[in-house]
Amino acid sequence: MTTKEQIAESYKQIQDEICLGLELADGKGKFIEEIWKREGGGGGRTRIFQNGSVIEKGGVNFSAVYGKLPEVIKKAFEVAEDDFFATGVSIVIHPNHPWIPIIHMNIRYFEVSDTMRWFGGGIDLTPHYVVDEDARFFHQYLKKVCDQFNSEFYQKFKSWADDYFFIKHREETRGVGGIFYDRLTPETASISWEQIFEFSKVIGRAFVPIYTELINRNRSKSFTADEKQWQYQRRSRYAEFNLVYDAGTKFGLETNGRIESILMSLPPQANWIYDFKAKANSEEEKTLSLLKKGIDWIY
Repeated sequence: MTTKEQIAESYKQIQDEICLGLELADGKGKFIEEIWKREGGGGGRTRIFQNGSVIEKGGVNFSAVYGKLPEVIKKAFEVAEDDFFATGVSIVIHPNHPWIPIIHMNIRYFEVSDTMRWFGGGIDLTPHYVVDEDARFFHQYLKKVCDQFNSEFYQKFKSWADDYFFIKHREETRGVGGIFYDRLTPETASISWEQIFEFSKVIGRAFVPIYTELINRNRSKSFTADEKQWQYQRRSRYAEFNLVYDAGTKFGLETNGRIESILMSLPPQANWIYDFKAKANSEEEKTLSLLKKGIDWIY
């Protein structure tokens, strides 16, 4: 079994690759880095991107932390052990263009003992305006990645993402979904530890080609002031999900993580419009109609 130190080093390398790829895709902005240490054990590298050519705000964060699990987390994870180790890469990108989607990715490894450890992660897309061709490209790419390891992964993890990235109080999905998985072990995945780790890395390395393609498809489109306002309104839904439901945010806050790194997922600006009603047959109405579970984007 690959050691937790080797997993952390591989994730750091993936962070480096993604940051370079995003700088190339944007063409203007550069990441700034903060090295931080966690009280209680471990630390990480927060890398923030602001005011680029198309990326208004983004973060590509690496962390490797350890220490004692708070009681609330032990209950949530249903574990009795006190000591834990967690490492991962977490990404959220907010573009300045309403026709380029928000994207999130996370790959992570968690360990509390030699007999209790697992991989988790996922990648999902949150368009301000749902473009069918973009959603199809995204899901087809993820299916090809999943099929390399287990033919059942894509559908299973897509359904998991539909359920997880659901804003219950709005009765809508956060976007067009993607894949999400947690507590992946040889028993739950029907592949070896080494294959699960490889799957985690392949998901991480899928990020740059996917998002570069989506940027290039849409960056030259013109947009109106009303479409920009719609982007701000859709960002508010993204913020609601991350603050109310996101497990990573809750874990970071409960384990005394670095607050700036935890909340880097929030957009630079979001608007809340009271009781908004989309115009009939508008692009906004179309997008709202597609924010639901169970849509087959591969057809």
